[in-house]
Amino acid sequence: MSDVELAEVESFSLDHTKVLAPYVRLIGVERGPKGDAISNFDVRLVQPNEGEIPTAGLHTIEHTLAALLRTRFDGLIDISPFGCRTGFHLIAWGEPGVEVVAAAIKSSLGDLAERITWEDVPGTEAVSCGNYRDHSLHSAREWSRRILAQGISLDAFDRSRIA
Repeated sequence: MSDVELAEVESFSLDHTKVLAPYVRLIGVERGPKGDAISNFDVRLVQPNEGEIPTAGLHTIEHTLAALLRTRFDGLIDISPFGCRTGFHLIAWGEPGVEVVAAAIKSSLGDLAERITWEDVPGTEAVSCGNYRDHSLHSAREWSRRILAQGISLDAFDRSRIA
C-alpha cells in the first residue's frame, strides 16, 4: 500500500453482499458551520454485484428523477448515479425522512414507467447534456417497472418494510 492518505468513505465500508435492493437508506446527515443540515441517501435500485442498469437507461432515469423529485419534496440538491450503476446518491437540504424520499422515488418511477414521454425527458440535446446521445427511455421504463414490481424497502437489510 502506498503512503497516500485516504479518507474513509461510508459507502465503501457498507457490506454490499448483505443489502437487499431496492431500498432507500439514510447514509448520514452533515451540518454546516451555521447548523444547516444536508442529508445523504443511498437510493439502491438494483442488487449490488448481481446486475446493473445499462448506462443509457440510467442516464434517462437520472435526468427524469432530477426533474420529478423536485416537484415531490422540498430541498433536493442533487441525485447522482453510482459508478456501479446500481442506484443513486440523493443529497437534500434538511432531514427528510426515508419514508418521504422513498415515496417520492416510487411515484417518480411510476410516472417514468407509465406516463413520461420522450418530450418530457429533460436534457436530451447537446446544449443541455454532456452526452446527449446516451439516453434510452425504453430502458428507463423497463427498469422502473422492474424496480417497482419488487417494491422499495425502507430498510437496506429488511425487505418487510416496503414503501
